[in-house]
Amino acid sequence: MTNNNLSFIKNARRVVVKIGSGVLTLDHGLNTDIVETISRQISCLWDNGTEVILISSGAIASGVKKIGFKKRPEGIPARQAAAALGQAGLILAYDKAFSKYDRKVAQILLTKDDLSNRKRYLNARNTINKLLSWGVIPVINENDTVVIEEIKLGDNDNLAAMITLLMDADILINLTDIDGLYDKDPRHNPDACLISEVTEITDKMEEAACGIPGNLGTGGMLSKLKAAKKLSRAHIPMVIAKGLKPEILNDLCAGSAQCTYFIPGEKKLNSRKCWLAFNLSPMGAVFLDKGAEDAIVNKGKSLLPIGITRVEGNFNMGASVTIKSSDGKTIGKGLSNYSSVDILSIMGHKSDMIVSILGSKPYNDVIHRDNLAITYEQE
Repeated sequence: MTNNNLSFIKNARRVVVKIGSGVLTLDHGLNTDIVETISRQISCLWDNGTEVILISSGAIASGVKKIGFKKRPEGIPARQAAAALGQAGLILAYDKAFSKYDRKVAQILLTKDDLSNRKRYLNARNTINKLLSWGVIPVINENDTVVIEEIKLGDNDNLAAMITLLMDADILINLTDIDGLYDKDPRHNPDACLISEVTEITDKMEEAACGIPGNLGTGGMLSKLKAAKKLSRAHIPMVIAKGLKPEILNDLCAGSAQCTYFIPGEKKLNSRKCWLAFNLSPMGAVFLDKGAEDAIVNKGKSLLPIGITRVEGNFNMGASVTIKSSDGKTIGKGLSNYSSVDILSIMGHKSDMIVSILGSKPYNDVIHRDNLAITYEQE
């Protein structure tokens, strides 16, 4: 890392640390040595004035090992049962490790519903902020015991990115079982080279990333790139480093660790627009002509019906929709002032025609700029 990037970590007031299953688990269960050393280093960061939020995998893996399986079981009920079995041991291990440094921990289990509902999203943020103000370390995981596909966050890389955005953290440190992003899979290619800095996540980079998880994890390198891409659009950096190294967090702060540093984009989305862009599941899509795309991307304008060329999906007023260019590129997301049926009637028309078409005109715009989050970064 450059000195500038090093200072970003050293001067961070709030850090999210995510630890993957490949770091936390051994054949016989939890890697208690790693739990101990990570807890010690996080406690040191707190002592130096940096708040740390911990995203911890390991519940399902701990349960799988505890019951004697060699890999994650198939099917949601079996995985939920394994999570229930392992979650208690996971939080107990952290509680015991942090207590040696006079630190307390609090367990928080979340689903996608908790982060997509605006009220619950804010409640989660308020709870975590209160814990931090008390000097308590939040240990966060997806609520695997009750989650179903419709409310699943996907993996803890995505959860870590969501929490980083939720809590306005300065950086996400993603600890995994390799040193960072390589130009090819280092497990099968001895000549693979570590990429120390990434300024842009390209299609080629995503294709090269390994998306196949290990026996106990759910996220591969591809999920980490997707997390970094989300954060980049919110002007937040991310680091991937090897969590199995005994002093990895200290080494990162000292600038001596091998790692991959993702340099964030220049534009920063505010908290509400991050929620719009990354937490809501779209119910449909609207396609724009070139003029409308330029207006909302470059001029900060609201989306008017005249610029819409096509509608996909069946959705009601207030639904989250994906905004796409004429060639299908995703531009962003927003909350629609009109249903899909009404948009089909008014698209391509000026706003002053809405009342004559629909019989009323509650809004001039289909998506107001305050309810619109642009995620497309121009080249």
